[in-house]
Parts: sequence; structure tokens; C-alpha cells
Amino acid sequence: MSPTRGYSSYRGRSPLWKKVVAVLLVLVILAAMGVIALQNCIVYDEAGRARIELPWEQEEPETDASSSGSDSEELNITVEEAVKAPEELRGAQIAAAPLTMKDWQEENDRVSAISPQAGALALMVKESSGRVCYDSPAARAVSGSIIKADSGTGEAIAAMNGAWDYTIARVSCLLDPIAAKADVEGLGLKNTGGYVFYDGNNLNWLDPAKVGTMDYLCSIAEECAAMGFDEILLTNLSYPTVGKLDKIDYGENVDRQEALENLVDAVTKALAVDYPEVRVSVELPAEVITAGADGTAGLVLEDMACRVDRVYAVTTAEEAQALAQAVKDASASVDFVAEVTSPEDITGSYLLINGQ
Repeated sequence: MSPTRGYSSYRGRSPLWKKVVAVLLVLVILAAMGVIALQNCIVYDEAGRARIELPWEQEEPETDASSSGSDSEELNITVEEAVKAPEELRGAQIAAAPLTMKDWQEENDRVSAISPQAGALALMVKESSGRVCYDSPAARAVSGSIIKADSGTGEAIAAMNGAWDYTIARVSCLLDPIAAKADVEGLGLKNTGGYVFYDGNNLNWLDPAKVGTMDYLCSIAEECAAMGFDEILLTNLSYPTVGKLDKIDYGENVDRQEALENLVDAVTKALAVDYPEVRVSVELPAEVITAGADGTAGLVLEDMACRVDRVYAVTTAEEAQALAQAVKDASASVDFVAEVTSPEDITGSYLLINGQ
């Protein structure tokens, strides 16, 4: 019989080196698996030294009783809310300007006596004469003659803001003879001849379209907020309406309404950086609220009301309700504040003025 072709059934023993390689391979695999398993057992002490801590050596984490379920005590966390503007403002204005400590004591007693229900206090910080009634760095930078303050004014303002929950800083904006003449180019409203403009009362105004005016009034508002006032009330916010108005140089391509609205927006934006809780309000003539606009002054009730928190107007108890309705029609979210000499027959918000 011829021999079988192909492979025979006996192939001999495997060489020894192959067995050694197989054993080493198994050991390498086991070692790798061990390293992976031990990674979860490596811990570091405070000095950064590593050590192996086996599962049966690890301590169970302590359960914090204060964070457990029904057996734990509830945490009592008190959050101090920022001062909010009252829904219905009942306030009075201090007659003295600048305020001194003696005036503060007398005014505080007077307001408490004539209006026990008053929850807000207003102070004139910038007069229509241009005087600033506290030591203002912004005003001093324009002219040292602007400052009208007593040595105790800062202390008195601090006492007022500390004693009352809600305080209002009155700022006469554009009727400002001192600053207008001190810096005609940067702040003043000029006539067509290039000189400072005089209105029908021989007074001077700031130009709201000028960057210098915006910066000056924004700085005043920020200083008041820093002193602790909760609301900035902008008054005399308009262009002149009496005198030789055709002689006013309004500036090239200047829209009066837009210039005033931009000024209010600038004040609001400046306060929003560090004092977002401080409100911005505006005082408007009663005639503007009734008519809805005054093109000469540059005022439009609807567009101005949507930019502020409150609209104020000097009025009487008989007219207050109609003005309040007109403001509500212009912006439902804005409160109307009647500036009156007596709180009698006033049903909504009011501010007592004229030292009454």
C-alpha cells in the first residue's frame, strides 16, 4: 500500500518556548486587569502621596443628619430683598436745601406731624438755579460755584436715607443757568449767534443733545444712588418754551423728542450698572399730560411714560384723577403721583410739596 498523502495524524509536541510565551501572556493580562481594578482603590493624602486602600479598608461616609429626609431639621434661610417702590406712594418733600442735621431733625418731625401716613421722603438735590445741594464731585468738575452744601449735609442725607425706607432725590435737569454758562460749548444750549441762549425769563438751559449734558446728569444720578436714594425724580426735563425760541440753535439734525428720550435712557442705563434697584421718574407739566404732547418742549407723554417708573405733575385734587387716567392710558404699568399741597381728597399716590 502506498503511503498516505498529506498531513499525518501525529504532529509532535509543542516546543517549550511556546508554552513559556503563553504563560507570560496570561500573566500580563492578569496583571493589566489587576492594575485596572486597583485604580479605584488609589487614594491621596493631604500631602499628595498616593496609597492603596482596599474596599474592606474604606470607611463608610458619614450621613449628614441635617441633609437627611424626614428626621432632619429644615434650613431657615432669610433673603434680604432689595427696597421696592411702594405700589401707592405717599410722601412729602423736605423744604430745606441744602439739608443740615438741624434741618433734618426739624423736617423729620414736621413731616411726621402733618402726614403720619407718609412712607417716602423727597429731597431737592439739584435746584432749577443750577445749585447742587451736596458735595458733588461731578458738579465741582464743572464749576466750584455750583456746590451749595453745609459741612453737615452729607451726614444729614445719610441720616435721612437711613431713617426712611424710601427716599427720592429731585434733580432739576435742563434748567441750569450756572452750568450752562460755565461750559457753553460742552453743556449749554446756544443761540444761533453761538452764545448761550437766554429764555423769556432771562434764564439759561443745558442742551440735552450734547454728550457733556448726558454725562453730567448721569453722574449726578449715580452719586444720588450711591448716597442711598431709592428713586431719582427728573424735573425740568424739556426744551425752553418761552422767549425768542426761533433763536435757539437746536443743532444739526436734532430731534427734540428723541434728544430728551435719549437723555432719560442714558440715566436709566447708567444706574443699571451698579444700582439696578433705583427707580427713575419724571415730572411733566400737567398740560403735557392732558394734551399728550408738547412739540416745542419736545415732550410726548406716551413715549416718555414707557421709559420711567413714575410720572409726577404739580396739580390739584380736582385734576389729579383725570391726569392719573391719562398716564394710565399712556402706560398701564406707570404710576401717577400728584404733587399737591394737601393730601385731602387724593385717592392715589401723592407727594406733598411747597413745605406743606
